[in-house]
Amino acid sequence: MNFDQIDKKLLKLLQSDSKQTNKALAHALGLSVTAVFERIKKLENNGVIKSYVALVDKKTIEKTFVAFCHVKLVQHSQDYVVKFEREVKKIEEVLECYHLSGDYDYLLKVIVEDMEEFRDFMVNKLTKIDHIGSTHSMFMINEVKHTTAITI
Repeated sequence: MNFDQIDKKLLKLLQSDSKQTNKALAHALGLSVTAVFERIKKLENNGVIKSYVALVDKKTIEKTFVAFCHVKLVQHSQDYVVKFEREVKKIEEVLECYHLSGDYDYLLKVIVEDMEEFRDFMVNKLTKIDHIGSTHSMFMINEVKHTTAITI
């Protein structure tokens, strides 16, 4: 899909605050409310805008322990990959999961309350998935940058 400058600015505004009214967006873009509504509908219908979400502050819900786990499967067969991906999607502590090239097969971003909860996650959830050969975990010291906004 080709984006004009107005679409790009509209997406930037929505990514910074999706609760803005169409009237406020229209004012910022110099368009009518109807034109903004139609542009947003087009972006939604074309799958550019997938959903609207609330971003929760980790500190306020006491989930500040962030770990990144590399996972290597014992074998990279289709059955093992499909099963691992199906099972890892069910684990609520896993915020993100990426299938990778390189030494490890997957990278998981995990969020829990503390080290004790992370150990419980590893022992009772992650490593109970069949066909995991090895894992390697790293823990966040400080969050330097965190954004969900994608520049168009």
